[in-house]
Amino acid sequence: MALKIGIVGMNGIGKNHAACYKEDELADLVAVCDVVKERADAAAEKYGVKAYYSLKDMVENEPDLQIVDITTGGIDNGSWHFEPAMEAVGYGKHVLVEKPICHDVKEARELVAFADKQKVYLGCNLNHYFTPPAEKAKQYVDNGEIGELVYCLAKMGFNGGEAGYALAGSPKIKGHPYFHMKAFLTHPLSVMRYFCGDITHIQTFSDRPGFRRSAGDVMVSINSIHMKFANGGVGYLLSQRGDAVYGLGGWWSLEMAGTRGTFCIENCVEKVSYWKAEKGIPAISVQPKPEVTDYGTNDFGRTFNNRLHAFLEDVSNNVARDQLRANGRDALAVLEYTFAVIESYERGGETVRPHPLPPLHGDPLFMK
Repeated sequence: MALKIGIVGMNGIGKNHAACYKEDELADLVAVCDVVKERADAAAEKYGVKAYYSLKDMVENEPDLQIVDITTGGIDNGSWHFEPAMEAVGYGKHVLVEKPICHDVKEARELVAFADKQKVYLGCNLNHYFTPPAEKAKQYVDNGEIGELVYCLAKMGFNGGEAGYALAGSPKIKGHPYFHMKAFLTHPLSVMRYFCGDITHIQTFSDRPGFRRSAGDVMVSINSIHMKFANGGVGYLLSQRGDAVYGLGGWWSLEMAGTRGTFCIENCVEKVSYWKAEKGIPAISVQPKPEVTDYGTNDFGRTFNNRLHAFLEDVSNNVARDQLRANGRDALAVLEYTFAVIESYERGGETVRPHPLPPLHGDPLFMK
């Protein structure tokens, strides 16, 4: 049976989510909400649903509503997430929230704890690993074909350069030095954690190029982040926001190397290659031939459909809350890492240990 959904925030991302739900057999979009009346009305007309201008009115006038999808934005693309998410959880509704889960890590901790207390599902749109290449790569990991983690290299950001640069005029970006870190690092850090596990140490060197400085742009747009995983492996993340053109692997690449093999995903949705570590491979000069799975697409937009469908599947199947894919605790983890990056930067590149996650207690209905 389709799940009844209301969306809060009908700007670009909200429209994207609405279009995904209209295609999904597990979704029944019944309402949209925005404090800007014109946006709510336009979306309601387009998708054939009812418009509301406050979350309270939407929830109280739609008693069968099961899921509230928070697609609001705000400063650093996240300052308007906490209040509507808390309100929806308070009504006992399942919640999916856009990334980052919150603008402030203390708010995120409170939201995750409140959802656990209310015993509702809390998910986040960590959509970058809901892709066919990531699914194939996870099979390599789960089948033991990677082995013990040695290193993980991630390169994610935006192609650009000095020639195409323009100073951002939006108040959610302008004057906020950590916009890129808060608005974007959720994605690469969530992918690295998905494949490699929890991160215990973070150290960064971050800066911005001269053309941003000359324009009075305060955004810390270049991030060179080093990390250690709980399992002993090491990692490196390079992220930048349109300051240069990426080379091999494209705008989004991830390489995970272990004692039994290595995979590399290129351009997020395009392809994944796997190199098996075999006896007799020369230490230098000769690269073993990889197994390449090329999906023949660069359509990143379908990651939204894939991720939203996964949330609907998990809610429909009544999975244990801690087994919900891309759940609130997962989103909190990567926000803790992001704030550790900021702290390391502010301390001149010191190593920082991220704040520990709340313990998992397990659901007695699912633990036998």
